[in-house]
Amino acid sequence: MNILFIVGGGTLFLIIAYFTYGKFISQKIFALDDQNVVPAVEMEDGVDYVPTDSKYLAGQHFSAIAAAGPITGPIIAGIAFGWIPTMIWILIGTVFIGGVHDMGSLVTSIRHKATGIADTMKEYVSMRVWILFNIFIFFTLIMIIVAFTDITTSSFVNSVELADGKSIGGGATATSSILYLVLPVIMGFLLKFTKMKLSVATIIFLPLVGISIWIGQYIPFNLQEVLGLNTPQDAQKIWNFVIIAYCFIAGIVPVWALLQPRGHLGGYFLYITLIFSFIGVIFGGFQVQYPGFTSVLGSEEFWRPMFPMLFITVACGACSGFHSLVSSGTTSKQLAKESDAKPIGYGIMLVEAVVALIALSTVMILPQGDALLGKSPNFIYANGLGSFMALIGISKSFGISFGLMAFTTFVYDTLDVCTRLGRYIFQEITHIKGWSGRIISTLLIGGIPLTLMSISLTDPTGKPVAIWSLFWKTFGASNQLLASLALVGITVWLQRTSKYGKAWLATFIPAVFMLSMSIWALVNIFASYTFVNGVFVMPVGTNVVVPALALVYLVLAIWVVIECTPALIKNARFTNTSLALEVS
Repeated sequence: MNILFIVGGGTLFLIIAYFTYGKFISQKIFALDDQNVVPAVEMEDGVDYVPTDSKYLAGQHFSAIAAAGPITGPIIAGIAFGWIPTMIWILIGTVFIGGVHDMGSLVTSIRHKATGIADTMKEYVSMRVWILFNIFIFFTLIMIIVAFTDITTSSFVNSVELADGKSIGGGATATSSILYLVLPVIMGFLLKFTKMKLSVATIIFLPLVGISIWIGQYIPFNLQEVLGLNTPQDAQKIWNFVIIAYCFIAGIVPVWALLQPRGHLGGYFLYITLIFSFIGVIFGGFQVQYPGFTSVLGSEEFWRPMFPMLFITVACGACSGFHSLVSSGTTSKQLAKESDAKPIGYGIMLVEAVVALIALSTVMILPQGDALLGKSPNFIYANGLGSFMALIGISKSFGISFGLMAFTTFVYDTLDVCTRLGRYIFQEITHIKGWSGRIISTLLIGGIPLTLMSISLTDPTGKPVAIWSLFWKTFGASNQLLASLALVGITVWLQRTSKYGKAWLATFIPAVFMLSMSIWALVNIFASYTFVNGVFVMPVGTNVVVPALALVYLVLAIWVVIECTPALIKNARFTNTSLALEVS
């Protein structure tokens, strides 16, 4: 079967969903109204609260939420479980859970002066839930930074071999990344202090991004050779420090200096990547080679561990709790009017699902047993993108470099957003304001991941593994658990504020499903490390980190649910009473 029928059919499904279910939730569930004054207008300060054109904000939001999730997750899940269940979850999960979650988080935030979901829970549930939820968010941000930083820096020290013997990656990607990080800073200052228009800046700086990728192939920066280090892993640890240092700077400077211009360029990068991908999908004639199911349909091996691991592995490709932090943390402070919440909150999530489908297709075109399947997901993705770009005369080596750089670009956008969000949370809890609060909180949100990435860890069998692969499941489970808790918060808010009595069901049902899958997955992760031949044995040394984190997430999540349940029951009764009075 040609991958065109799968990716094209899935994209058509998402387009129809936007104009049908998207219209329903924007009008009936969330009742968007441009007569309401949004926080970006009411509280404009030129630093965090800045009303932004929807086209500009859409690119920034897209690049912030996309990152490695919709690429890494579908590739890992596709290899593990087959492309059919992965594709089904991407489509169904995005339309009915992920998109609703993202849009709900954004709308809830703008109706509460651009505060986060935790603040909504404080208002409608209790202060205790607000504290617990913020702690949970903080831990989740740590996991995101660890997983995304480590998988990004792996592309600075590793490489992929082409059929002609040419090696791509490593130093070339590092050089391109450094150049890319400089460009948006220059662009931001030009936009701020000159009369340069955004359209002109885009025309100038977007081609410069392409040039930076081209230059990287000829001036590779091999940190291992430069510093005389023994192994690529030693070089990667230093790169981890460099990326965290970048996050520190990005987390404290005004949004116009880096976040907005980099998000704008990153958004276009995503769009260009999608165009190249669709060229390959439509005209490449690539056939599906990887099996639809990796286990016999209906067998015991088929259902487990796919349930629950599929639903936490795909992560951002179908639903992501991190998106609630972006929507309510940075995007809500820049939304110019309420109606923009539909294309940015719901629409961009559907576009991210397209990215996930394309990432999955890079697995589908490989035969089972291909050596590339043993590489990191970013190399599998870059290889597929290189094959797609070769159709229009672009060398595969440049296409792979472009793919690796695209992957890295997406991650940068998420890393500095995570750092900024972590700063917001710390400052809200401690009430430390000003530059001292910015610096202390940003050092904390960067220092913990750096510590975790500096230690050596093994899987449950004792085999040394890459940090990103070890933390991906923990990140996925905590991320989806965060999504379910955010949906609970939106549900409570809808129960108390919506004029449509059944509106809360649109978020409550997804919340129950995601909560079940996430808790189930965390229990599995904890058990895999602590039960050996049916006997409970707590790991010692650094290997206690993963099961300890799983246990912390479980306790926090169950505690939040216990706190929220009485409010949900009370509000459900209130909603039913209101409906009865309305009907009579």
